[in-house]
Amino acid sequence: MTPLIFDTDMGNDVDDALALAVLHSLQSRGACKLLAVTLTRVDPWSARFTDAVNTFYGRPETPIGVKRDGKPGDPSAYLKVAEKFPHRINPDRAPDAVELLRKTLQSQPDGSVAIAQVGFFSNLARLLDDPKDRELVQRKVKLLSIMAGAFATVDSNNHFCEYNVTQDIPAAQKLAQGWPTPIVWGGFEIGYALRYPVKSIEQDFSYVPAHPIPLAYKVYCQPGEERPCWDLASCLYAAQPDRDYFALSPPGQVTVEGDGFTRFTPKNGGRDRFLILDPVRKARVLEALVQLTSQPPQK
Repeated sequence: MTPLIFDTDMGNDVDDALALAVLHSLQSRGACKLLAVTLTRVDPWSARFTDAVNTFYGRPETPIGVKRDGKPGDPSAYLKVAEKFPHRINPDRAPDAVELLRKTLQSQPDGSVAIAQVGFFSNLARLLDDPKDRELVQRKVKLLSIMAGAFATVDSNNHFCEYNVTQDIPAAQKLAQGWPTPIVWGGFEIGYALRYPVKSIEQDFSYVPAHPIPLAYKVYCQPGEERPCWDLASCLYAAQPDRDYFALSPPGQVTVEGDGFTRFTPKNGGRDRFLILDPVRKARVLEALVQLTSQPPQK
């Protein structure tokens, strides 16, 4: 069972919500243990919604860390779905995200923790500010799975600057330059090729009268829209990197350029790799994501 931290900008897109459902289902299957959720979106509703989902899945004790400095997120309607479900968190009293990251890593065995970062780079970049924390990361973290960047042409654009990077380019550059453990990047092209089927939203969650995941999806998406599974893919890899869901690039080094473009340079013994989704694996990965997202909570 992989000890795992989920670092997310919950509220900016609905795939963060689906990814959290995936992690809870993976925990129910014994694949991972969700140690904590840390938020990079400055919004008390991010914490409320996250707590509501954790509670719905029977894990209200899961710690949630918040980010208080920086520009508040634009209003996110789907986060208000939390009002329909039990939750207890007081965002004003929730721990700081970086403090929670530090505390969580300190409590785990060396070389054991996977981190799935699917939002902005601010929390993990701040964790590198203190040399002692960087050494802590080096000792405790075995894998950082990041949903960010682009490592293939996107809609004829071979210089695609991805959202999670462009929202805080200095933080992304800092992490890319200084993170001390292996990183696997899930580029924009991965989730873009995996569209969550509307039929699942309509049919697969009827085991309860009200479920926060399809409700959030319907608030965020247009009728009939099949949203890309960006964050879900990186979470799946973080928890089960040995299941052959994805191919990997050769090792190399990712640098973040001034405009937010992520450039990969092959390098023997390099820290970085990126996910590759081939046609043979695509159907299997999507089916796994659908089954995990819609899996009933463990009783």
